Amino acid sequence: MPALDVAGEFETIERLLRPLAHPEWGRGLADDVAVLPSRPGYDLVLTKDALVEGVHFLPDDPLETVAQKLLRVNLSDLAAKGAEPFGYLLACAWSERCGWPEREAFAAGLAEDQGRFGVFLMGGDTVKTPGPAIFSLTALGWVPEGEAVSRDGAQVGDLVFVTGTIGDGLLGLRAARGQLAMEPARLDALVAHYRTPAPQVGFAEVVRALATASADVSDGLAADLAHICRASGVGADIELSVLPLSAAAQAWIEDRVDPQDALIALATGGDDYQIVFTAPAEQEERLRLEARRRLIRLTRIGEVTAGDGLVVRYGGQIAPLVRSGWTHD
Repeated sequence: MPALDVAGEFETIERLLRPLAHPEWGRGLADDVAVLPSRPGYDLVLTKDALVEGVHFLPDDPLETVAQKLLRVNLSDLAAKGAEPFGYLLACAWSERCGWPEREAFAAGLAEDQGRFGVFLMGGDTVKTPGPAIFSLTALGWVPEGEAVSRDGAQVGDLVFVTGTIGDGLLGLRAARGQLAMEPARLDALVAHYRTPAPQVGFAEVVRALATASADVSDGLAADLAHICRASGVGADIELSVLPLSAAAQAWIEDRVDPQDALIALATGGDDYQIVFTAPAEQEERLRLEARRRLIRLTRIGEVTAGDGLVVRYGGQIAPLVRSGWTHD
């Protein structure tokens, strides 16, 4: 990890980041590279995401949870490809508010999640910036050769499934901003989901074995399913009324004047980090069995169709979308 000529940089690496490094492949963060052994019969899968203060996390979000969200959104990408994570590269651009206690909290969040997900830091970079804090992470995973699930394999007649619940990312952001009136326990649950989403790494093996196409739900369920449709050259037809909701999201829906618009908002809000995927209809029973074995909620929300694009319905009637999800303009 190269260091800048700023006070505390070497200390940050030595005291906070080196303990996170893989004991062999990360070379103790004393080198400019990580060296990974080849693994016959496997493909190396890489993904990269960045979090920008004020865009992807709030300025007053604890840096412990910012670090965990950074790792988890990348692990979500790997899970959607059916990959097993093992390490990551990290770049930190610390802002003026990131003093030593904040850096310690960031490292502590990573240390906790390393134990939870079985990954190690391999290297990266750390700098200081006068602007907002920016954190970037590249996650590394293994998948048996040729078995990484892409977006382009959906077939007409496949069913569309999604893991977990949808909409808690959007509502969690609103809760963190103080924009929701709800029972404190539900507000806390939504904020926790927004700050520390739970990537479905335990379902990666099932996706790899049974899915024809998949994506993680980061930009919004509708947007990410539309990406699958576009890549596969197919359409999809989904029903909003069967959207899987948490208790907090269900309570929020029940308080809306227009439930259709409310469900559209949840389906396009993003930050859910679930897996949306397609699979042959004959695999539905096995998929449900595997989901139950792993205590993962699984919902069939529609089917793949001939044609082009995504059709969203509510009560069987087409529900027009103004936008399908989050984009960076």
